[in-house]
Amino acid sequence: MLINAAVLRTADAPYAIENVELNGPGPGEVLVKIAGAGLCHTDVLGRTELVGKPVILGHEGSGTIEAVGPGVTDLAVGDPVVLSFDSCGTCTNCRAAHPAYCAQFFPRNLTGLAIDGSTPATGEDGKPVAARWFAQSSFATHAIATARNVVRVDPDLPLELLGPLGCGIQTGAGSVLIALGVAAGSSIAIFGAGGVGLAAVMAAAVAGATTIIAVDLHPSRLDLAAELGATHTINGADDDITAQILAITGDGAQYTFDTTGVPAVMTTAINSLRPTGTCGLVGIAQGDLVLDPMALAGGRNLMGILEGDAVPQLFVPQLIQLWKQGRFPFDKLITTYPLSQINQAEAAAASGTAVKPVLIPDR
Repeated sequence: MLINAAVLRTADAPYAIENVELNGPGPGEVLVKIAGAGLCHTDVLGRTELVGKPVILGHEGSGTIEAVGPGVTDLAVGDPVVLSFDSCGTCTNCRAAHPAYCAQFFPRNLTGLAIDGSTPATGEDGKPVAARWFAQSSFATHAIATARNVVRVDPDLPLELLGPLGCGIQTGAGSVLIALGVAAGSSIAIFGAGGVGLAAVMAAAVAGATTIIAVDLHPSRLDLAAELGATHTINGADDDITAQILAITGDGAQYTFDTTGVPAVMTTAINSLRPTGTCGLVGIAQGDLVLDPMALAGGRNLMGILEGDAVPQLFVPQLIQLWKQGRFPFDKLITTYPLSQINQAEAAAASGTAVKPVLIPDR
């Protein structure tokens, strides 16, 4: 079938809206008509040499199933769904309910190709276009997904807004509620108040943390963090942020959470821990992280986290229920753009003027 998609042809080029021929779903796959797709910082990886070009990115899609492939028995045409990351389902970590640490996570999600190296899309020039980014490539009117990265949701929801629950929002909230297991009455300092960081702020409030510190360079994002549950905010340009956190908490935060990937910020997050505290790190580090020999003394812990260590089919519905109860207002993070304005949305995200752009395919 002929679809429209935002195609990235070279690392430094703008996205171009193009006609693309998309195959129907194969075994274990579904065809999804995209209602909305979040733009996540991880999509920037698609501009690196790790990913072949041309490629269709997008990994926070939501939409409606239009066709199912052979062997798909628990999903049906017409089902509203959120698309998340892919996993094999058979390795040790998948079987232990840790699919984000699937042995095949990288080839299944971060190459733009299927696990066998194929792609279901062809450009107008007749040449292949990588269209399996996170097993979805949802910057398009339609996407091919696998049954394992699809989460069925209720039909009475604003489907076009739900895509970010499949990655960025899931990562922030899951890191707090699942991976770190933030306890009621505890303290947490969150570095970076983008989509992931603000999801962590909301989740910390849900968990009952009584000291929630947000650190960011943008005053508008700090204001939003306070609205969403942060008890304290710190401008990231301030001197000696660790000292401020120690002053707020007394002996350091029980949990810290870095979403920036900036080594200097990561070091500050580690140094801001109390003894026995845990620092969670998400994202790709933008350089080497060098630790002082005493950084982890006193029982301090360092944890790398992917996708919040969540099982999407369980966790996404839980986040939706919290949203329905008014306890997890993730929609306050979202700014919508037509898919045709993807380059403006990318610029807004990079500048910090938009927290979580969501692209709506042009009809």
